[in-house]
Amino acid sequence: MTRQEKQAYFEAIYPRYRRASQPEKSRILDEFCSVCGYRRKYAIRKLGRRPTAAQPRKKPGRVSRYNQPDVIKVIREIWFATDQMCGKRLAAAIPEWLPHYERMHPELTASVRNTVLAASPATLDRLLKPARVQTPKGLSGTRPGTLLKQQIPIRSGYWDVSQPGFMEADTVAHCGNSLAGDFVWSLTLTDILTGWTECRATWNKGSTGVVNQIKAIEQALPFALRGFDCDNGSEFLNYHLLRYFTDHPGQPQFTRSRPYRKNDNAHVEQKNWTHVRHLFGYDRLEDQTLVSQMNDLYAHEWSLLQNHFRPTMKLKEKQRVGGRYQKKYAPPETPYARMMVSEAVSDEAKAALKTQHEQLNPFELKATIEAKLKAIFNKVTVTSNVRQRI
Repeated sequence: MTRQEKQAYFEAIYPRYRRASQPEKSRILDEFCSVCGYRRKYAIRKLGRRPTAAQPRKKPGRVSRYNQPDVIKVIREIWFATDQMCGKRLAAAIPEWLPHYERMHPELTASVRNTVLAASPATLDRLLKPARVQTPKGLSGTRPGTLLKQQIPIRSGYWDVSQPGFMEADTVAHCGNSLAGDFVWSLTLTDILTGWTECRATWNKGSTGVVNQIKAIEQALPFALRGFDCDNGSEFLNYHLLRYFTDHPGQPQFTRSRPYRKNDNAHVEQKNWTHVRHLFGYDRLEDQTLVSQMNDLYAHEWSLLQNHFRPTMKLKEKQRVGGRYQKKYAPPETPYARMMVSEAVSDEAKAALKTQHEQLNPFELKATIEAKLKAIFNKVTVTSNVRQRI
């Protein structure tokens, strides 16, 4: 018999058992034990108490110290502020974010604080599992650029990335469901050593606009540009960008990935999601005036939040064992933390970064980002409504 069938049988004979005389109760007990397979003492105890609706079985063991409303509230608020990081990254981010959270919530007790700090990545993933959401994928806007494939070499090996400045580049199309027509593109550059990432928006992906945004990103970087690796899209393989790097005083290496090999630019490919899609989603941005608003957000609050307060994973070791690869990752760190421990970064640059970091509050940055995003998407809604009427 199933558990539900045994419960139904118990509920059927219980009233008869309660009204029966002592000899009749003995016969009912014999029948109950025979049908359900219970021991007699267990059957006596079960029939001796009032039946209740079947309750879900409790998890064995002691009650988790993390299942407290105050603890879960703090973890969820920090998690949402970090744009729903995975448990491993969130565990590294909480010690950085929690002091700023305490300034905004002075009623936080020492017990709750210590419990939040003690939560492991697996515990954080378990507590946050009910709140996670799924997000769709977008379209690829990369179109081959064939003019300069002979002049721009393929990066055949790995750069010596013992110092920051070797960066991978990619573009993201804010095209909605169609790549036709004019719309905004985002340009992303990621440093391989530290994970420092800068984004800029450009109208369409013409060579002049892309070069101008690369110049703007280079001026914002806290280190010199030493290498530039891109895919084979026409926005990168053009004479304007080749001339820019050829005449560049620092002479950075200009290389490209192999065609149709996204893993060649794996560092920047993953940033297309965390730094662009997380922010602007998959809407179609076809108003040219949005470019300046997006760049204001990219260059200030978004860059500071991502590079100073959001830990990233970095591959430490990879080896092949049999038919598969085993990967080991270093503990998650922010790009700022990696910059501060790099021997290739000057003391002056580290002092400037530290001064800037001490003046930042991630929750204030997040609030400003939300306000600017609201203004951007209000304009997107107006543009979409006008387009539908036309």
